[in-house]
Amino acid sequence: MSADEATLSPALSLYREIGRAEWARLAAGMAQPLSETEIVQIRGLGDRLDMAEVSQVYLPLSRLLSLYAKATKRLGAETGAFLHDDDSTTPFVVAVAGSVAVGKSTIARLLRELMSRWPDTPRVELVTTDGFLYPNAELERRGIMARKGFPESYDRRALVSFLTEVKSGAAEVRAPFYSHMRYDIVPDAHTTVRRPDVVIVEGLNVLQPPPAPHDVAVSDLFDFSVYVDADPANIAQWYVERFMALRTGAFANPNSFFNVFSHLSDDEAVQTALGYWNDINLPNLMENVLPTRGRASLVLQKAADHTVERVLLRKL
Repeated sequence: MSADEATLSPALSLYREIGRAEWARLAAGMAQPLSETEIVQIRGLGDRLDMAEVSQVYLPLSRLLSLYAKATKRLGAETGAFLHDDDSTTPFVVAVAGSVAVGKSTIARLLRELMSRWPDTPRVELVTTDGFLYPNAELERRGIMARKGFPESYDRRALVSFLTEVKSGAAEVRAPFYSHMRYDIVPDAHTTVRRPDVVIVEGLNVLQPPPAPHDVAVSDLFDFSVYVDADPANIAQWYVERFMALRTGAFANPNSFFNVFSHLSDDEAVQTALGYWNDINLPNLMENVLPTRGRASLVLQKAADHTVERVLLRKL
């Protein structure tokens, strides 16, 4: 057994292992707040998200997160009272991590909608770490354009600074805005966070340990973290399927950075997607993303059809 496998092994009592059926029973008595139309709007390309999956998996997860947020806020208030200080509670920060094409963006959007329906967490904001990628010009200057998405392609200090302001209770904090159409940071565009109840931070490398022993890790600023896990072979298939769907969708837009791919034949498109997966995304997953799985508060393990088959919840 590898060290990583041991970290997730229930035999070591770090995690509660909860099977799909047992987890789904937690949803008993919970009303489904989202319509089919809303779920379709949230669902990303290639994700097989339906009403049953939302009700049985993500509704209980959203309730659990809301309970954690409520308990954390109460602890903050009680600590302030003990110190004879004003209530200095700050937003509850949730991370959603995992590979490219594993469905983490859909899960982050879904949790934003679901958590906002619970009375303890009505105001939920979502920030993606794409906004903290270095601009393409800077990546080119550093000679790492081909490693976009690897840890070194992000402005880690800017991300830590952003989250530090959020957790310090700043009234308003701005994050850079990334355009998937342009495949680059948009100058002078921002996502603004105004002290909500919850901030969800979604990204590939958000659970990375600090680069140096005395540095602050991004993960030090999270109250709870979710890692979306799946067999790499399944993720590779999902990546290719998503690429094929984008070829006739977003890539077909003449303004898209990826418009050149819209004219590929089916075989050429598959080979191109596999090339990007094998040369960039798989190495990043194996070297940087997957090793952080054991740092998560909760792990969602997906089957080949995108459904969650097991939940691992770290014990308190």
